[in-house]
Parts: sequence; structure tokens; C-alpha cells
Amino acid sequence: MSWWPKRFLFVVAVVAGLAVPATSAQAAIGATPVLSASWPTAFTFDPGQRIFYVLRFAGEIRISDPGSKTDTLFFKLPDVASDGEQGLLGLALHPSYPTRPYVYAYYTRTVNGTPQNQIVRLTDSMGVGQNLKTLVRLPAATIHNGGVIHFGPDRRLYAVVGENGDRAKAQDLATPAGKVLRMSAAGKPLPSNPFPSSRVWSDGLRNSFGFTFDPQTRELWETENGPECNDELNRIVKGGNYAWGPNETCSGGAPANTNQDGPLPRIFPAAFFGQVIAPTGAAFCEGCGLGPMLEGRLVFGDWGNGGIHAATLTPDRLGIATQTVILDRAQGILAVERGTGGSVYFSDPSGIFRLTGP
Repeated sequence: MSWWPKRFLFVVAVVAGLAVPATSAQAAIGATPVLSASWPTAFTFDPGQRIFYVLRFAGEIRISDPGSKTDTLFFKLPDVASDGEQGLLGLALHPSYPTRPYVYAYYTRTVNGTPQNQIVRLTDSMGVGQNLKTLVRLPAATIHNGGVIHFGPDRRLYAVVGENGDRAKAQDLATPAGKVLRMSAAGKPLPSNPFPSSRVWSDGLRNSFGFTFDPQTRELWETENGPECNDELNRIVKGGNYAWGPNETCSGGAPANTNQDGPLPRIFPAAFFGQVIAPTGAAFCEGCGLGPMLEGRLVFGDWGNGGIHAATLTPDRLGIATQTVILDRAQGILAVERGTGGSVYFSDPSGIFRLTGP
């Protein structure tokens, strides 16, 4: 399923995924506006609590400084393509920023008349981006471009790439489409990756708009958009095949109906949704100030209904026990991030907000 340019209306129906029950909504969770912006599809925080954020259509990377109450242009990326789900989609800072003053972006760029997804790097020079360098070139399409990038706890750069609307690509290790990628800070494949000379970390994926790392275990959790069924929450493991491919169908028993391709062992989702909600950004509540009931939970957004969800992990933190909607919004959710001080923030097409508790 696609989640932009307009909001799709669907009814949430949580299937116990793999028999995961829904719980009642958390009381007194609210949202405080932080800044207004047009389509801030990605944002992140530096150690000084400045917010780096992007404007999807304008191709701008901007810096909002709550201390000085300023909002300045860092860099405007060239040749941004914005058809369908294209645009400026991802943003990350080097884990040693500002000592290593590198800012990374994932965006769709028109190259000789053809759209191409690129992971690029800029050098922060006194709050202005310089030395644009393309690190990785990726296939692009009108739909299913992925685009979220984060540095993991291992200080490696991760990216999710959609299968460009071509289901067979998800099972083809010769293409980065339909994959989670893992690479060095310079964009190079790593010897510790599961496939030789490849950035591919896991495959068999369809269309992701969010992932995050559990601060307690370092496990990677990803949100996955299905077709007209079976949106997913996945725990991504090295070399894991998540079984999306040409033989998918929404008929028959879920989730095996949409996850039946690729070599064994195939990995089923930790949780899935019977009707699409279009899950998006994700972050863990770790010292987030939202009360003990939400501490340690996986918080994620959805585009279809504009909800903020919280999932409780199993005691070993390798599965999902329950999930609930903790906040309903009038607009779909784009990114969800944990701030420098621990608070959880999210964005929608109108700006960036901070979750507040009782």
C-alpha cells in the first residue's frame, strides 16, 4: 500500500499478530507543536538538541534551534524528483557528529531525465551544508522507494529500500530494492554483512517507512506496508528473508498468504494488521516521560488513520505481546523519533510535535 500524497482512510483491525491482542488506549497522551513545516518526512536531533529536518517537496534540509529560536536553511538538494512517493525521504547525522560533521540524506534525484534514489553526504560547515557527495545510487520508481536511514548502535548506516512496485525484486539479491541495507559511514558494503560484497542485510520486504533499534537489546524493528492486507511489524535479523514476492495474495491464511516467497527459512512478522493502517516511523520510549505504562514500548505511527501506537514487547524483547493506539490524529503520521533528552517526537504533513504524558 502507498501512503502519500493523500491520506487514505482505513479501519484499524489488529489481528493477534501472531495472535497479538490489542489493549485499551492509554489515557492523557497529547501532542505539543514544536515547529510548522510542509511535509517534514524525516528529522533528527544533534547533541545540542537542535532539530535537523527535511521538506520532502522543496528538497530542503533545515535546522531549527530551540535555544536561539532560529530556523535556517542548511542545504537545498538539487534536481529533486517528487512524483508519487518520491522526494526527500530520509535524514541522519554521523554518530560522532559534530566531531565528524557529516549529514546524510536519502532522496529521489532526476539524473539525465530518469529518477534515481541516492544516499548523499554533506559536510556541516558552520551550519551550512557543503561538499555534496553521492555515496549510494539506488533504483527508483513512482511508488515503494523506502527512504528511511539511521545509524545503528554498531555505528553503521542502515537504509530501507522499497521494491519499486516490482514484487520479484524483493527476492532478487542482485538488486537493493525490497531490502534493508547496512553499510559503512562512507556507503560501502561491510565484510560482516550476510552476503559477500553486498550492502544487503535482509531481503523479502515490500515497502517500509520506518525502523528503529531497541536501546535495551540493539535489535532492529521495522514497520512494513502490505498490499490490501497484512501490514507488519518485523524484527529484522541478519540475512533474514521476510518472504514478500511474486506469489503474494490476500486470500487464504494470514500472514503466510503475503509471505510465501524465497528460500527457507522464511520469517513471519512479529505482528500484523488484518486491514491496512500504513505503519510509518518508529522509536522506543526509553526515558520518554510518558509514564511507566509506556516505558520500554515501541512507539510507531500510521498514515492510514493518523494514529500513534505503542507495542509492548514480550519479556525476552524478541516479539510483540500487545499493541494499542495511544493518540488519534487528524492527519497521517510521517516520522517518529526519540529526541536527545529521551522525549518522543513525530511529524505529520503540517509539522513536528512532541508527545506529552499525564
